Amino acid sequence: MKLDVLMLAAHPDDAELGCAGTLLRHVAAGRRVGVVDLTRGELGTRGSAELRDEEARAAARILGLQVRENLRMRDGFFRNDEAHQLRVVEVIRRFQPELVLTNPNHDRHPDHGRAADLVHDAAFLAGLAGVQTRWQGAPQAPWRPRLLLQAIHNSYVRPDIVVDITRFWEQKLAALTAFKSQFYHPEYESEEATTYISTPDFLRILEARARELGSYIGVQYAEGYTSRRPLGLDDLLLLR
Repeated sequence: MKLDVLMLAAHPDDAELGCAGTLLRHVAAGRRVGVVDLTRGELGTRGSAELRDEEARAAARILGLQVRENLRMRDGFFRNDEAHQLRVVEVIRRFQPELVLTNPNHDRHPDHGRAADLVHDAAFLAGLAGVQTRWQGAPQAPWRPRLLLQAIHNSYVRPDIVVDITRFWEQKLAALTAFKSQFYHPEYESEEATTYISTPDFLRILEARARELGSYIGVQYAEGYTSRRPLGLDDLLLLR
């Protein structure tokens, strides 16, 4: 299955947190969109890996994803090494995305920056014929995405690109709060400890961030991205 857009996220809920509006926008435009989570988030303070699996499936339905998979790397302990790079190379070659999104380069959670480095390196290696991988017993052809961008999560990062998600804001919140064990949801009752992201205040912070990013381009809500290389386009009048 070839995808137009693939989000490679460290944890289930990272895609919803950083780029759900962008994914929804591309789905609405008829693009084929998928998410591959690197880990199951099993080290999280709240919920369980099994519950996170269920929540990820519910969020995928809200987002209208073509595919959502989990590589089951070790939460907190995956590395940017050859073994992990080859697993991500296999995913990129299998889905052949034009655009890859991933976690921010630097963030509060150390897994996020490590995932950004892992995806960056794997995206380059995926285009090298000398790097050999197989899928279902058959050798894979090289494939390198045209564009790789890092989403913005918790820490403030000055964006290189801002995407209008105003029409999709409510759907983004619905996808995000499908992870009832992680983010504030009035229907989730638990004896588990309160975390930074499980309070109503965090959702207010997320909205404030989206409104701030939207103000840069004159819209109500937006998501921001960074790029590790200069970006080019053919028509400057397409920019806001």
